[in-house]
Amino acid sequence: MDIAIPIITLVVGLLGGFFIGVYYLRRQMTTMQNDPEMLQKVAKQMGYNLNGKQMQRAQQMLKNQNQNPGRGAAGKGQNRKGK
Repeated sequence: MDIAIPIITLVVGLLGGFFIGVYYLRRQMTTMQNDPEMLQKVAKQMGYNLNGKQMQRAQQMLKNQNQNPGRGAAGKGQNRKGK
């Protein structure tokens, strides 16, 4: 019993932290989608300088990803022509 309580506490804390992190990240992505200044700031932190057309494309990409959340990274590249 002396070992079970810390392990249960650790598991509950990890699960709680994970779900709080997912919620926070989704909220930030939604905010970034609606705020071009925030999107520009993130792009600059990553070393990119987006012009107006690139900014619109990035916002559209975020909107599409929010509409199709199950697609993820596995769906990329499926429109390519195979060998």
